[in-house]
Amino acid sequence: MKSTRLKIIDRILEVIGESHTIAVCSHMRPDGDCIGSSLGLALALLERGKEVTVWNQDPVPSKLRFLDPDQLIQTPRKIHRPFDCVIAVDSASIERLGTAQEHIANRKVLINIDHHASNTRFGDINWIASREPSSGELIYRLITEAGWKLTPRIADCLFTAISTDTGSFQYPSTLPATYYAAGDLVKKGADLATVCDEVYQSYPLSRVKLLQRVYNKFKLIDDNEIAYFWLKKEDFDKTGATASDTEGLIDHVRAIEPVVVACVFEELEPELTRISLRSKDKNVNVSDVAGLFGGGGHQAAAGARIVGKPLGIQRRVIAAIRDQLKSRTT
Repeated sequence: MKSTRLKIIDRILEVIGESHTIAVCSHMRPDGDCIGSSLGLALALLERGKEVTVWNQDPVPSKLRFLDPDQLIQTPRKIHRPFDCVIAVDSASIERLGTAQEHIANRKVLINIDHHASNTRFGDINWIASREPSSGELIYRLITEAGWKLTPRIADCLFTAISTDTGSFQYPSTLPATYYAAGDLVKKGADLATVCDEVYQSYPLSRVKLLQRVYNKFKLIDDNEIAYFWLKKEDFDKTGATASDTEGLIDHVRAIEPVVVACVFEELEPELTRISLRSKDKNVNVSDVAGLFGGGGHQAAAGARIVGKPLGIQRRVIAAIRDQLKSRTT
């Protein structure tokens, strides 16, 4: 499938070609697209003989560890020499890089590759493709247009990135080119059986217990068009679950037939709440809701971190969702 080569890709490849020490960083609380796209890029750079550092402030989720058997992804640490190039992948803002942010100041060039419409364009070079369903697809395009070797291990990483951020190719953001990329990755050696087993069919018991609590606690309001639930510290304490176990829980209530918008409120600290939003209606943009609280994302999936008292946050977020639903019908 041929496409016109973008000038921004040429610029990125030029900088990479001139660089030897490269850091690849991605957003805190990593998901499949974050881990898959950053690892896929890092492996491709290693194939090119680059000296590569891969950083994320948080651990790789257990279901994604099969992608990183060599533990390339490390916790950010102080480096006494500058990086020729830092590449931020799948991060809508430099703040989302977490503790890596303070360790990448000593660099020559910062490249920002992302697919979030809310991206703040914090790089010296910014490739922001908000119509693309995943950052993994951008890395796939970068590698293929550069003519770099695409090994089976890289294919596993990029297939995981694309599959997870498209909801197994179910989200409306999925494009014809997405299926082509996925098919080509399978041709290049992506182990579909292993990826599906590890990512979709292997869950720790702690996550199942957490999901049980979600089903017991979720609420339906506004003619069942809004579904929401809270994850409190006690939920994690009683189930033994970790932050990585929360990924995908929201989709269980989103899938209820009358629901248009689903929201999870996750208590990070007594007065700090993380919200995640999902929309099933293309006319209801949850990124606009998240944007009201300093967050962002996509039309169908977005999030934010909000400071304040929990009940006050809940009232404000629900009110914003209601406004979005009303604007859909007016």
